Amino acid sequence: MRALSPGLAEVRTHPECMMAASLLRRDKNATAAHLKAELNRTDNSSGVRQLQELLDVVLNPEKPAEDKEALDWCKCLIAGGDGFEEFCLTVRSYDNATLCGLVWTANFVAYRCRTCGISPCMSLCAECFNNGDHTGHDFNMFRSQAGGACDCGDSNVMRESGFCRRHRLRTGENIPSIPRDLLLMSEMVLPRFILCIIQYLRDGYVEPDTSTERDLQKVLQQLEPQISFLEELTKMGGAMRTVLTKILTNQQTFKELSMGQEDNLHAKKNYDKYLSALKNSGLVSVEEKAQGATADIIVGAEGGAVAMALLGKAIHSVLQNHRNLIKPFLSSDACVIESLKHKCFLEELLFWTIKYEFPQKMVTFLLNMLPDQDYKITFTKTFVQHYAFIMKTLMKSHESDTMSNRIVHISVQLFSNEELARHVTEECQLLDIMVTVLLYMMESCLIKSELQDEENSRHVVVNCSEALLKNNTYWPLVSDFINILSHQSVAKKFLEDHSLLMLWMSFVSFFQGMNLNKRELNEHVEFESQTYYAAFAAELEACAQPMWGLLTHCKVKETQEYTKTVVRYCLETLQIWFDAIGFIDEPAPNQVTFHLPLHRYYAMFLSKAVKCQGLDLDSLLPDQEMLMKIMVHPLQIQASLSEVHSNMWVRNGLQIKGQAMTYVQSHFCNSMIDPDMYLLQVCASKLDPDYFISSVFERFKVVDLLTMASQHQNAVLDSEQERPMLEGALTFLVILTSLRIHLGMTDDEILRAEMVSQLCMNDRTHSALLDLIPENPNPKSGVVPGSCSFEDMLSAVADFKAPVFEPGGSMQQGMYTPKAEVWEKEFDPIMVILRTVYRRDVQSAMDRYTAFMKQFGIHTGNPWPPYKERTPLHPCYKGLIRLLHCKTLHIVIFTLLYKIWMDHQNVSEHVLCMVLYLIELGLDNQEPCIEEHCHDSWFPGTNLLSNLHHIINFVRVRVPETAPEAKREDFPSTSAEASAYIQNMREAQVFSLVAERRRKFQEIINRSTTEAAQVVRPKSSSTRWVPPGTPPQLVTEILEIRESMLSLLLKLHQKLSSKQNSLSASWLEDMDTSRLAHGDGITAIERILTKAASRSCQIQRSIQDICGKVCPPVPPKKNSPTDKKTMDKEERRQRARERQQKLLAEFASRQKSFMETAMDVESPETESSMDFGASEVMESEILYDCVICGQSGPSTEDRPTGLVVLLQASSVLGHRCKSQEPKNLPTSDEEHIYPADTCGAAHDVRLTLMQRFFKDSSCLQSVSIGWDGGVYVQTCGHTLHIDCHKSYMESLRNDQVLQGFSVDKGEFTCPLCRQFANSVLPCRPGRGTEGGAWHSPTNKKTCVLVKEVEDLQEKMGHFPVSFSTKSNLTKEMELVIKDIKNTTQKKYMDYGKNPGSPDNDFLFMYSVASNTEVDACLFCSYRNQLFHVLAMHMRLYSIDSAYNPWTKLTQVERPEVPMLYRDVPSLLIIFVLTMPQPLRKEHFSCVVKMLYNLQFTQALAALSAKFSSEERQAWSTSGALKKNSANSEKSFDALLSHVINELAKDTSVYKVNAEETTMVSSNVWSPQSIEFTLQQFCLPFLRLACLLQHHLYGDNLNGCLEEEEFSSLAVCLGLLPSAPQPSNAVHSASCLEWPSNAFNMVTQWCAEVTRLSQTHAEQSLTLLIQDPQWAAPHLLQLPDNYNIIFQYYHRKSCTACKKVPKDPALCLVCGAFVCLKGMCCKQQGSCECILHSQHCGAATGIFLLINASVIIIIRGHRFCLWGSVYLDAHGEEDRDLRRGKPLFLCEERYRVLEQQWVSHTFDHINKRWGPHYNGL
Repeated sequence: MRALSPGLAEVRTHPECMMAASLLRRDKNATAAHLKAELNRTDNSSGVRQLQELLDVVLNPEKPAEDKEALDWCKCLIAGGDGFEEFCLTVRSYDNATLCGLVWTANFVAYRCRTCGISPCMSLCAECFNNGDHTGHDFNMFRSQAGGACDCGDSNVMRESGFCRRHRLRTGENIPSIPRDLLLMSEMVLPRFILCIIQYLRDGYVEPDTSTERDLQKVLQQLEPQISFLEELTKMGGAMRTVLTKILTNQQTFKELSMGQEDNLHAKKNYDKYLSALKNSGLVSVEEKAQGATADIIVGAEGGAVAMALLGKAIHSVLQNHRNLIKPFLSSDACVIESLKHKCFLEELLFWTIKYEFPQKMVTFLLNMLPDQDYKITFTKTFVQHYAFIMKTLMKSHESDTMSNRIVHISVQLFSNEELARHVTEECQLLDIMVTVLLYMMESCLIKSELQDEENSRHVVVNCSEALLKNNTYWPLVSDFINILSHQSVAKKFLEDHSLLMLWMSFVSFFQGMNLNKRELNEHVEFESQTYYAAFAAELEACAQPMWGLLTHCKVKETQEYTKTVVRYCLETLQIWFDAIGFIDEPAPNQVTFHLPLHRYYAMFLSKAVKCQGLDLDSLLPDQEMLMKIMVHPLQIQASLSEVHSNMWVRNGLQIKGQAMTYVQSHFCNSMIDPDMYLLQVCASKLDPDYFISSVFERFKVVDLLTMASQHQNAVLDSEQERPMLEGALTFLVILTSLRIHLGMTDDEILRAEMVSQLCMNDRTHSALLDLIPENPNPKSGVVPGSCSFEDMLSAVADFKAPVFEPGGSMQQGMYTPKAEVWEKEFDPIMVILRTVYRRDVQSAMDRYTAFMKQFGIHTGNPWPPYKERTPLHPCYKGLIRLLHCKTLHIVIFTLLYKIWMDHQNVSEHVLCMVLYLIELGLDNQEPCIEEHCHDSWFPGTNLLSNLHHIINFVRVRVPETAPEAKREDFPSTSAEASAYIQNMREAQVFSLVAERRRKFQEIINRSTTEAAQVVRPKSSSTRWVPPGTPPQLVTEILEIRESMLSLLLKLHQKLSSKQNSLSASWLEDMDTSRLAHGDGITAIERILTKAASRSCQIQRSIQDICGKVCPPVPPKKNSPTDKKTMDKEERRQRARERQQKLLAEFASRQKSFMETAMDVESPETESSMDFGASEVMESEILYDCVICGQSGPSTEDRPTGLVVLLQASSVLGHRCKSQEPKNLPTSDEEHIYPADTCGAAHDVRLTLMQRFFKDSSCLQSVSIGWDGGVYVQTCGHTLHIDCHKSYMESLRNDQVLQGFSVDKGEFTCPLCRQFANSVLPCRPGRGTEGGAWHSPTNKKTCVLVKEVEDLQEKMGHFPVSFSTKSNLTKEMELVIKDIKNTTQKKYMDYGKNPGSPDNDFLFMYSVASNTEVDACLFCSYRNQLFHVLAMHMRLYSIDSAYNPWTKLTQVERPEVPMLYRDVPSLLIIFVLTMPQPLRKEHFSCVVKMLYNLQFTQALAALSAKFSSEERQAWSTSGALKKNSANSEKSFDALLSHVINELAKDTSVYKVNAEETTMVSSNVWSPQSIEFTLQQFCLPFLRLACLLQHHLYGDNLNGCLEEEEFSSLAVCLGLLPSAPQPSNAVHSASCLEWPSNAFNMVTQWCAEVTRLSQTHAEQSLTLLIQDPQWAAPHLLQLPDNYNIIFQYYHRKSCTACKKVPKDPALCLVCGAFVCLKGMCCKQQGSCECILHSQHCGAATGIFLLINASVIIIIRGHRFCLWGSVYLDAHGEEDRDLRRGKPLFLCEERYRVLEQQWVSHTFDHINKRWGPHYNGL
């Protein structure tokens, strides 16, 4: 009660409050029950009074907020005496909600189904999604960015067919109505509780400028429990939400409670705080600032006044009205405040939510209430009223990102519902508020525009470096605006409201011309601004997307009026803009802006009007003068793109390239370059074609280049820029005249063209294609507007290539590649050029096209881009064809053809290609000819056909004095010549693009001459500063030409085919037109000539005339050298090609031989060829090549050679199981994986048992530790001198390049083949002469051999090397062993009881050797080196501590491990390693035979333990009979009977399992089944022995059938004499060869066992029944559908820290669930997955990242991303689940992963490794 003391003091002073005090003392539940009873009476006034008094004390806002007591009281009171939990359940049972409404926050995983959604924002929680039926739908899973709510059950947002089972039933009907008394207490208590929260919020609030963020956070933290409690209430369902809605929206209650009682001082102060907060939330009043000014001028931010002045008088009044809308938030007069005061709890709660910058809990509470319809409507209205205030808070906020997300989290729920949006638009003027708020927001960051006329410009634009734009702060508002415009009813209101449209256009004009670029001419910019990101994002989001939203509603005839209105306002605003920037007719030089949203609005509405609404284009166009203005800026952008690519803007840094690329990039192109191109096409079709063409060449700055003279001066371009600019201008003209996207193509045709152009550049994955194809603006839905869906179109134009593997291990995705007929008929280079972001993609498309041509034999050379027929033009745009038929263009074409023929500088193949393309376009689009004879006319008319054969005789040109043309005598000598000269002068054509056009168009611009004279032109770009070495003067010369376009074409044909008379006179008749579609320049010219001839007889005659003059036309002077030049060129090219072929062939053969030697790893058959069987090799020393110094020589003690090896710890064998089937990954709480049945676990148990009873050293030699872990050694087969290796390592250490490996840990890559390695294994010096005897077969008797082996064993103690004189070789060997130890995890080295003892090392060496089981693929000679090193160390260590007498004196001696318990394969390896090397083969065979006897006896003992006692009895007696027969030692019956009898001497051995066996062995053991069991038991030993024999002596390993395995291994090891027969005919006992009496030995072995079993019968039996058979290791079996894994694991809590990990991961070897990077589970500074990889996989871990669907490999201190084994329906990975499409297991990939794990090849196959520093 301590916390209540102030309250109690107060209670005591008022006698009527005694009641409350007594209530407080009683038990809470009892009080609650009492009050509930009181309130339920008919006269409940005393109850009401008591409750209010109690609440006055309990909910006293003066108490600290973190006081838990108040909350407990409220819970008890609401529950009315019952427990709160039961109360919740009861209320929930009356839940009548039909909506799910589950609210989630950022990072939650939700679903979106486009098939079921009506609104694009629709989303479902996982539960509703999985319970609905969405098979075959277009859905995806996504991670929520800003939070959201589940729409299941809401038919305004989604179709009912998609509802889940729970929300499909209209739950409302069958729910009983709620008893009145259940929620009675809630209705009384909650208003006070909510008021209390509001009072705390009022108290805690401090204006942000005076406080820090922390203060507000602190208040919120203290209120956390209270707000969470409200949230809990909302989750009780519909009944409780209804109560809350009543309370939150009831104005009366609010009025009574909010002001506080008069006498309560605290409440009064509290209320004043609220009022002052309200005052401060007004935007600092615009009116106040402007009080001195006249009423109708409004000053905004810095540029506001200018902006307003600019908007013209018309907008003033409009804007004035709109300001009044949000005036409440803009001023602080008393009357306004009064109107602002909140009317209900909901309004004030929202107010504080905004003030506190949208705390997550509050947002969730407000959203949780939305399923209640009444609440939804009131809340939406409240939200709209506060809209301006929200914007203001957002602009001030430091955390604008978080806040934006939370605002949108709310608004998207409100505005996605069309009904509601319409309602609010009508009632609360939502549209006006939004537009005005957006205008206000942008007004805060306006600056003066510097476009065109810097000094006098009156235009203002947004400043892209302001935080508002840089951080996308405007995003929530724009996003809401786009959202409501998607509703037709709302959009229509917007389009009908002219004043709103006018406002919106002025908003758009703020972006017109923003982020202006000025070309740097001298210095490189110091600082590259990155504002262009902000600019492009702003234009796309704030201008283009609302535009697309409006366009979707202007699709039908009925909406014509809307379009006309928008177009009218666009033109008006454009006119205002031109005036504001002072634009007349020339753009300012060296400036470009990529942002012209007004132009683009105009263009897109024009296009829609003509395409969908049947409006006439001319009715929507302005006059010619305006069109000329409109054309200028988009054209400027096209020219600038060319300039950027010609490196004219390099001094502006990389960002200008970034802008040029973004402008055409797929997400922007249909809102930027497409409308610009369309607008230029409209201008071109309506303006005079000559004017347009000359403007283009002038903009591209190539006018000076278009002269017949061989030299010219260019005032504005350097010579290396001329060619790319000329190419750019021509390409632009080709695109302009051939693009049909807005000029008549249907949506399907557009989609097809886009798809083909993307596929031609590169094969694409499905998702990349979806991304690269410009979306028609409604969100990607897999269906692009039009009749044909994306998928159908894709299958029509492309073939699917399934995902494949490359041998290097890199994994391909499923790709789509164009069909053959697409290459043949639809490849359109023009579309490709328009859509490429990188220039290299154009080249890539051409290369692919060339490859296709060659493959199908269509064309063998280098083809030119093919010419493609176009879809017909829409009649409105017919004027575009006049461009191709205008004299100016024909003069340019003629000039360029002449220049190419004359080989002038700066003309290229691409120029010719584009010129021919233009001619062909002209021929295909005919135009009636307009004859005009004016004095400058080069050609008689405008028609291309008639102009083609018109011959031009003389041309007057201006050339520099130094040019070759100027070098002739000036005056003719004779009078006859003189008159001819004068005649030529008169005839010669003059071509000056600029002057002529200017004069012509002064008439269009119908200004009086006086006005034109006064106009200040921007300084013309041609007046460039002249450097000191002034260029020579220009002189006028007359050139004799006497050519027509036609004759030039024929001459170029000769030039290209490099033979005279390339066309015979009759070639036209013989022409096969079908082959002309594809080919090079020659084909292109032939195609043009054929087309021209077929269209005009005149041309046909001309062609025949020209071809008929068989004598070659008189070539210009330069011709002969060029011909020779081209011949030389061809010859040189040919020779270069041949040289290249030769080099490549040589390289390939070298590579092949290298591959043969180095990659021999995989094929055991070829290994015999590597054998050193040939005796001459045997005799001499072996020579090794050092791959570093290149010398060849033997390995010596002083300069040893080493083998490059990779040592890695491995635990693969430990993960083997009994069953062949891999274990399943658990995907529910019922499934588990038990590790106890793995090989590693089984052996652990065995070792622990042995260590209890036997001597440690002996135990360690009796188990195979290779089972659990050891070292795996592999080599690439290359050798190097050890000293060379050391210097190589030094150089790597000093190399600063970031490598994927750590040199300090001894890692390197093989200098020759770059394979990863980490150690060098010394090769032992040569093979002496003993080599011959080494292999020779033996006839010695077994007993002799046994004796010899024993002697060898004796020798091992006397090791030859004396320790005082360590040679280099010995040192190196010790280093290798050190490496091997470091490689291994500590766990695998210390199995003994005293860590670090020699015994452990002994066991450990052995483990290295036994890991040979995994890997039978290294060369025999190399494995030998490894054995030599290990053997030497083994002998040093095997001075067993057991022989040390000291232990005998000090300890009770434990016995040795009985022979029958020992691991036989281990003994084999130990014997081989401890005997002197090299070991003779006869001795090896002897060891194998002796050990086989032991293995066989173990098999018998294990078998006998499985019998039931009756069977044991039976076999014992039947075998005893055979004991005396001659061959009894080789018969299993006799031996089995002997073993049974021996072990039964101690009765306890078999007693233990008497009960069990009776149940197990229902089957009867036949001799066949016993034979089979014995063979299976011995097989692992035989396999290992064979493998060892193969490595030591190079014997072949032959494959065999499974049933013959036993016999073929036995023959191979010399246990059986004859050729192998099927194993059922072979008796395993016949392989036995006993050195002395078999029965005596068996007796002795059994006796060791019975000694133990007397004390520990159970354990002795466990040790006896061992089963050496293990299946191959497998990774876990994964489910087919990834969603199963994801749903179970992504919310699963970590077993260690009990939290849900941020990055959960699964070990695919053992199924462990770990945190990938979490700090929570770090131990000793290592993350959980690193620790797990050490303990589960000896530092190799394979983890599946749940949230990313990819697999990550950890190898030691490095890691790499392996890729994903789950692919979607299109064969693609989905890294990080970004696309969220369903994923399915790809079996092939999973098999590859498993293969790499088992074969330890991760290091070699995966290339991208990086260090993980113990935490990824």
